[in-house]
Amino acid sequence: MSETFVLPAEAASKLAIWRASDARIVFTNGVYDLMHRGHAEYLEEARALGDRLVVGINTDASVRRLKGPSRPVVALEDRAGLLRALSCVDLVIAFDDDTPLRLIEAVQPDVLVKGADYAIADIVGREVVESRGGTVTTITLREGLSTSTIIDRIKTGRGV
Repeated sequence: MSETFVLPAEAASKLAIWRASDARIVFTNGVYDLMHRGHAEYLEEARALGDRLVVGINTDASVRRLKGPSRPVVALEDRAGLLRALSCVDLVIAFDDDTPLRLIEAVQPDVLVKGADYAIADIVGREVVESRGGTVTTITLREGLSTSTIIDRIKTGRGV
């Protein structure tokens, strides 16, 4: 796949092919601004839960609404390109909503994954996935690895 990301409507044909081959589709989402080792390990762990990993990525406008006017630091095309460069990621879908609910409804994943900073009961899209017999799970985040921490270190001039 040569494009860095697709829009939800463009993903339907790829998802249909995977479903026809009984692939177990895993979905997660995020901003993925300033990619770091914690992101990569999280995505590898998510991919191990199924056959295909679909990553929803917030558009730049969505990130600004969620994180404030100084974010994202890295533009959508570049954030998505880094995600696509990871061998564990099969498809990157950009979404402009503040939550991934409509995208989860479109993807209909077998497994929905978020970081363990979320309670399973609070994960957006949980009902959609569970109503189809799918599973919702969390992955432990890596201590001290976050985009906010990296940005703070850059702003304050503190190294590691």
